[in-house]
Amino acid sequence: MKRTKAQESRAAIERLYITMRHLFMRGNYKPTGVSGESLVDALLTLSPEIYGLVNDPEKLELEGLLYVMERLPQGIEECRYIRLISREGYEDSGFLPLVPSKRKRNCYRVDEEQMYVEMTRGKSDIYDILTHLTFLYIESEKIRKNSTDPKGRINLNWKKLKEVVEKEIKGEEYNREAACSYLSHITGRTFEETKMAVQKFGNSQNSNSLFSIIYHMGRLSMEELIEDRDREISFSATLRERVGHHVYGESWANTIKTVLQEQDLLGRPIHVISANLHSVLNTIYGYQAFGLEDYETIEDMALKISVNGKGNKGKEVLAYALKHGLTQLPDSSGTNIGVQIIDTDKMVSDALIPGVKLPENKKKKPVLIVMDYAFGEQAYECFDELLKPYEVGEKKVPLNIISTSIMGKAGILEGKKGDIMIPNAHVFEGTADNYPFKNELSASDFEGYGLGVYDGPMITVLGTSLQNKEVLGYFMESSWKAAGLEMEGAHYQKAIQSASKIRNSIRKNVKVMYAYYASDNPLETGSTLASGALGMDGVRPAYLITYKILEKIAEV
Repeated sequence: MKRTKAQESRAAIERLYITMRHLFMRGNYKPTGVSGESLVDALLTLSPEIYGLVNDPEKLELEGLLYVMERLPQGIEECRYIRLISREGYEDSGFLPLVPSKRKRNCYRVDEEQMYVEMTRGKSDIYDILTHLTFLYIESEKIRKNSTDPKGRINLNWKKLKEVVEKEIKGEEYNREAACSYLSHITGRTFEETKMAVQKFGNSQNSNSLFSIIYHMGRLSMEELIEDRDREISFSATLRERVGHHVYGESWANTIKTVLQEQDLLGRPIHVISANLHSVLNTIYGYQAFGLEDYETIEDMALKISVNGKGNKGKEVLAYALKHGLTQLPDSSGTNIGVQIIDTDKMVSDALIPGVKLPENKKKKPVLIVMDYAFGEQAYECFDELLKPYEVGEKKVPLNIISTSIMGKAGILEGKKGDIMIPNAHVFEGTADNYPFKNELSASDFEGYGLGVYDGPMITVLGTSLQNKEVLGYFMESSWKAAGLEMEGAHYQKAIQSASKIRNSIRKNVKVMYAYYASDNPLETGSTLASGALGMDGVRPAYLITYKILEKIAEV
């Protein structure tokens, strides 16, 4: 029987991950070698939405290229050798760390040809970067072919582009419109499309100019073919040794527990919230510092802070919070997950938020642990370590965890950016792992606020950059009736259920709250992650979900 496109795509995802695991264990590979070509073939078969025109033999995918370059270190397109490493001492070296604007990781440009990328967030992070690099190599081959004739001779547009890049390096003036014309021929895109892309890359804080990126991608491809100078991706022995052993998650969790012990908070009721590091802070302390009356006034304050950056209002909220129970724990473990601890006993107000009274008894006053977003499988690593008892010598002190709340961004399958999804289960794509659970939040909690609300299972995917319409359509239209897709839910649930139902390290009746807001709709053309950031559309749902979580915390 002939396989459907969805079945072929799911098989391609499986091939990608099997190949990536094999290459990781092997230690190195050449992107244009046999192993690299198997990754390319699987990615082309899959044809993910985020990579748009990746299957077109001539046209470059420019929006997808910008998405990728903002998540990779600046200048990586110039490097022939890319080495993925663990935290191995480079943070104390003289090398200047390069941190991508949209993916927090330390990277080091060792010399003109080598880029080292620190991977401390687990397997999901490694698979994510390998997928992006595979996309870059596919596009670099198109650039080479578009810049040469059938006999391999370099054409005039390539020579002119090289002159433009040389002038950029020297800081000399050049005809920008003529440069866009050369580039449009090399990228296979229209002059108008090329001009718009050049402007977008110019506005990026992380990326080199599009002229430079296209030139160096094509240069490395040409040198490999003509001069036999191979490109290579490798993995350090320390990275291969550490992945899967919770090295960074354990260090991260122990720092939190040590602070809880120092502040005598281990015995108090603890509520863990995975969210961003501004919505809980601004919601609680914005209300208490300025006497805000209801959710609407808190939302209005949040919108003003978001428009003006932290501004005076944001600084006032933070200053007030630091004097009334907030402890900030910037990450030093390598997880890139910052943490806030909020001791409600140190608050002047007798209410957490409008209408939500705090207990009078100090021992019953909640402690909030707010952790920044995790990335994929890292969610299991960090949550698993956090939910374990705190070990003091030979004594084990269990944490009195009452609830766990997860607020995240996710791709929605029916709806638009900014809408809300309330899951009742997490289905782990590509595995038999399904995690049904009782969600203390419901769709009815969010009715009447002018946002679309959808409930149903959420698909925890192996990587958002690997999804295509056929696979997502299957999950939405089949009996799964999925509401959306994200990367962490099943990993959080795995940690919560093993801690509460198997290890007995936390109470069996721990309350669980999940809600997501839509960062994109991968089934709509122009609404994928590559189409741009959520921006102000994310403020309202993020603060509404935060407010509802805080309301529920007071009830449990």
